[in-house]
Amino acid sequence: MTMMLDKEAREDLIERGYSRRQLAKVAALIGAGAAMHEMLAAPAFAQQQAARGIKGAVRIGSNECWTGPFPSGVDAIAKAGAVGNWYDPDNYRGDLVSTIAKVEGIPEAQVMLWPGSGGPLVSTVAAYCSPTKGLVTADPTFESAWRTADYLKAPIAKAPQAVGKGHDVKAMLAANPNAGLYYICTPNNPTGTITPIADIKWLLDNKPADAMLLVDEAYIHFSDAPSAASLIGNRKDIIVMRTFSKLFGMAGIRLGLTFADPEVQKRLMLFGPSAGGLSITAMACGNAVYPEAALIKARRDEMIAARDQTIAWLTKKGIEVQPGSEANMFMVNWKKPAKEMQAALLASPEKVQIGRNWPIWPNVSRVTVGSAEDMTKFCAAVDKVYKA
Repeated sequence: MTMMLDKEAREDLIERGYSRRQLAKVAALIGAGAAMHEMLAAPAFAQQQAARGIKGAVRIGSNECWTGPFPSGVDAIAKAGAVGNWYDPDNYRGDLVSTIAKVEGIPEAQVMLWPGSGGPLVSTVAAYCSPTKGLVTADPTFESAWRTADYLKAPIAKAPQAVGKGHDVKAMLAANPNAGLYYICTPNNPTGTITPIADIKWLLDNKPADAMLLVDEAYIHFSDAPSAASLIGNRKDIIVMRTFSKLFGMAGIRLGLTFADPEVQKRLMLFGPSAGGLSITAMACGNAVYPEAALIKARRDEMIAARDQTIAWLTKKGIEVQPGSEANMFMVNWKKPAKEMQAALLASPEKVQIGRNWPIWPNVSRVTVGSAEDMTKFCAAVDKVYKA
């Protein structure tokens, strides 16, 4: 589906160097909505399909949470469902924005709700990249930004990330000192490593004044690391992105956030799907779970215990695990093609679905941390199929 761009969006794109033919590609990107976002995140969605249809498969490949929303969220979904005949009967949107702003200590005007975080990621690339203003990321990292930039024919620069470390922000700036968008994922997907706030601030202060910095904090609740939201203040050159799909167990419910100056949020809306498509059940669930600090900590601690125990077992067996993860994933170096191990584990009696590899590290798999039972089955499967 192709849609017409409004006058403001067309003028913005032409000013950034898009040809009239290229405008149609941007219009298609916006008009296709969720379908386009799935295409641009193709490896992730292919991974999600891998274990479907395999009864009893252990799904530790797509960074989903091993359990669903907190009980307060499930109750809120049920109550909201009973009034699903209305668009927003009790100001679910306003209540959720207010709750988030209070928890984060930021103005409500800096909070924007989205149906997931895939949409605003694509929208940010469309809003700030162009055929002359490129994208800079770490490598490896979440590929949706790369694929969107490639679709729009924007230059892409990737700064290799050292094992066990966060993004090398100085290398990112050197990779393209005149980029339109710098993308930091922290904790990083797939490595789980943190980019320190001091490094993020350095890039923010040293990048081109007209460039945007996008900080993707999809996994921040699995870590004690501070949020980059504290850097926003009155700045109009930073966006912080969140999702409820990870620790909050809401991957199938679709709810995401961006924190930014209101003028920046308005610009994002020109190049993305309508944030008006949120369901009241998603907003009700989000409002219930976001303040649950004690439950968030308990779920984080449960994940850390399962992660540490699994890594200790792998290490004792002589299998290399990359250090530094502070998220619900870690990277295993099999010292052989990772795709072979991925296939062997899924074919094992335990039927374990692990994550994919990234081209920069073909022998390394990402493994999601599931429940304690999931990780026990993972270890049992590795014990059966792994040969050094």
